[in-house]
Amino acid sequence: MIKHVPFLIFISVFFCVDADAQKLKKADKEIISRISQHVSYLADDKLEGRRAGSHGEKLAADYISNQFKAAGVTPKGTEGYLQSFPIYEGKEIGKSTQLSINGETISSKDFFPFAFSPNSRIEAMPAIVLQESGMPWFTDLKEVMDANAGNPHFDLVDHIRTHTQQVQEKGATALFVYNSSGKNDHLSFEAKDVSAKTAIPVVYLSYKSLGRFFEDQSATLDVNLVTDIEEKYRRGHNVVGYIDNGAANTVILGAHYDHLGYGEDGNSLVRVAEKMIHNGADDNASGTSALIELARILNNKNYKGSNYLLIAFSGEELGLFGSKYYVENPTIDLGKVNYMINMDMIGRLSDSNKAITVGGFGTSPAWSFINAENKLPFSVKIDSSGSGPSDHTSFYRKDIPVLFFFTGLHSDYHKPSDDADKVNATGTYQVMNFITDIISRINKQNQKIAFTKTRERQMATSARFTVSLGIMPDYTFNGPGVRADGVTEGRPAHKAGMQTGDIVVQLGEMTVNSMEDYMQALSKFKKGDSTKVKYKRGEAVTESNIQF
Repeated sequence: MIKHVPFLIFISVFFCVDADAQKLKKADKEIISRISQHVSYLADDKLEGRRAGSHGEKLAADYISNQFKAAGVTPKGTEGYLQSFPIYEGKEIGKSTQLSINGETISSKDFFPFAFSPNSRIEAMPAIVLQESGMPWFTDLKEVMDANAGNPHFDLVDHIRTHTQQVQEKGATALFVYNSSGKNDHLSFEAKDVSAKTAIPVVYLSYKSLGRFFEDQSATLDVNLVTDIEEKYRRGHNVVGYIDNGAANTVILGAHYDHLGYGEDGNSLVRVAEKMIHNGADDNASGTSALIELARILNNKNYKGSNYLLIAFSGEELGLFGSKYYVENPTIDLGKVNYMINMDMIGRLSDSNKAITVGGFGTSPAWSFINAENKLPFSVKIDSSGSGPSDHTSFYRKDIPVLFFFTGLHSDYHKPSDDADKVNATGTYQVMNFITDIISRINKQNQKIAFTKTRERQMATSARFTVSLGIMPDYTFNGPGVRADGVTEGRPAHKAGMQTGDIVVQLGEMTVNSMEDYMQALSKFKKGDSTKVKYKRGEAVTESNIQF
């Protein structure tokens, strides 16, 4: 489960059951045993935390595929059970990038183009001291570094970007920067840079290695430069199975099976230098194990009222990558989907606090019976919102009713200590029984249920904020700005004319390059404040006044 800001409306309903009702039959015990086996495999160290796109994720995907096959579930991916999707990893310096000065090929250790540079080819003979239009320019960072040595707010990279625009406007075709001060400038190729490209290439030169070229500032240099900045991707994989009962409507059941790996993506809540495997037993081997067992249960005569699509999503921990990709590239007709059920972290049903949260309650009036149940071994806390920090959100955004099952956060969340021995397999089975009962009840209605919109959740951030623009962000967007995956009616973004697909590039005085920039900008405002928002639609940029 991706980290989020808790914002729930709780309606607690307590249930009691007779002791005899809680006695487990042999078949129940067998399912519980298999749940434990699934969790133990998926949360084993050999899967190295199931980071999306990793070898461990592939092992997990193979395991789930084999379990689906054993349950008699038909493949419904694009490659058998699998549906692959791209995961953006940032930028990298392409192999064709090269630099030669005076016929000498410069080692890649002694120069690098900044990640915001455009791909280009430059052949020129500039003099370092001259700054001529139509030629590359050279800048020594020494003076600006000395001038800002005691300024904690000085951003050298931001200075270089601003300087690049200035020299480009004066006719420079490229900018070479170097540092003769001897002080560490901490400059390097930033693979995660998402800022807009500059109009001309910007290249850092190692003064320590290449200082000989700068001894005679009036000398003319024969420069040949090729910059090639590439986007880097890895592949994640959804695992998709189908039970075709020839019914009019299909029910989707999902659970994400990816986790944090070694915390490489910065989503671990443990801040140590040591690499540690995050096994993610509850998050979300628990939901995945339930999905596997539900595949077995639903593939029998008692549940013929619907077809069933079972999806083990990857990339959830990165921002719902797998589920968003699926709804944009479905392998069935989403128009025939009745509703979607998502299971994320259902393995910690507590003996002392037997409670689960059911999200999405407000997405259909058909869910009203959930609040009137009276024979469950736990209490139910109702959250009306159809959106939130897990994969049901992607389906809610396609106007599909959803339910989200969750047994709560705990001290092992997003830490290496979320291990298999802490998962309550019996409690997971009890949640499964609740889900199968819901499916049975809706099947008996023999009709497609109605969809209703609900309020939206706010996003996670390290910044504290009390206002919202009213957009649902697209976490998979890798360009500069924050792209709206949805716009809530009546909120500031909607009043400003924003639509789904628009990209916020400035809020107030702050340029928005990333999600964190956006949240930091929001944190500067309070309810009632007025400001401006700039957003892109295609190549057009619109500026609008807003009030929070």
